[in-house]
Amino acid sequence: MTKMNDPLLRVDDLTMMYGDRVGCKDVSFELRPGEVLGIVGESGSGKSTLLRSISAQQEPTKGTVQYQTRIDGTRDVYEMSEAQRRLLMRTDWAFVHQHARDGLRMGVSAGGNVGERLMAVGARHYGQIRDQAIDWLGRVEIAADRIDDKPQAFSGGMQQRLQIARNLVTGPRLVFMDEPTGGLDVSVQARLLDLLRGLVREMGLSAIIVTHDLAVVRLLADRLMVMKDGRVVEEGLTDQVLDDPQHGYTQLLVSSVLQV
Repeated sequence: MTKMNDPLLRVDDLTMMYGDRVGCKDVSFELRPGEVLGIVGESGSGKSTLLRSISAQQEPTKGTVQYQTRIDGTRDVYEMSEAQRRLLMRTDWAFVHQHARDGLRMGVSAGGNVGERLMAVGARHYGQIRDQAIDWLGRVEIAADRIDDKPQAFSGGMQQRLQIARNLVTGPRLVFMDEPTGGLDVSVQARLLDLLRGLVREMGLSAIIVTHDLAVVRLLADRLMVMKDGRVVEEGLTDQVLDDPQHGYTQLLVSSVLQV
């Protein structure tokens, strides 16, 4: 039986090797219910590799990923069957891609994109599915009269908001985000970040956010890990790490932002 103070997610000695090349190495951390963890570093630092390994998109070379399931207690994700992992990924987990097209069905309407996720967890009543889709479109600031429009008719920012609605409609407990504001205009980024922050707090979500943008983690993350060459070089409370970085690499990251 799980307890409230048990970690929702526990990662131990996670390592991903590509031949002799290090993707990530010996990464360990715990994530508590309702906690948001930011992972930062430059391109090639290993942060996206780590995210894919944690979220069951690629099996690591070494290490474990343990998740506190709703029914069966804490399970090793990579000891689950493929069917069990797929169920986890469409119910209790969500993944927000940097490019919304990777997380949407572009040939399906906005309402259909949200409704598909509901149908994947057993919803069958068309009227109720449509009502929930309209409700969630409103929550991500998409007008109800756009419900039958295809994603390609939306701007990049609206596509990202639609992807968020599709992911969160089933009430997951853990959300993985890979550069969720990457490639968007600054004004669009700001609105999207405000929306994400509100939804994370309102729903009590746990989240892992990978980004190179320190402003994103400053706004969203409770705790921060800094990666370089596949390894975690510094971690701690977000404000503490950003305001008083101890590792030389973190100091360079922070100073480069201040000089912009």
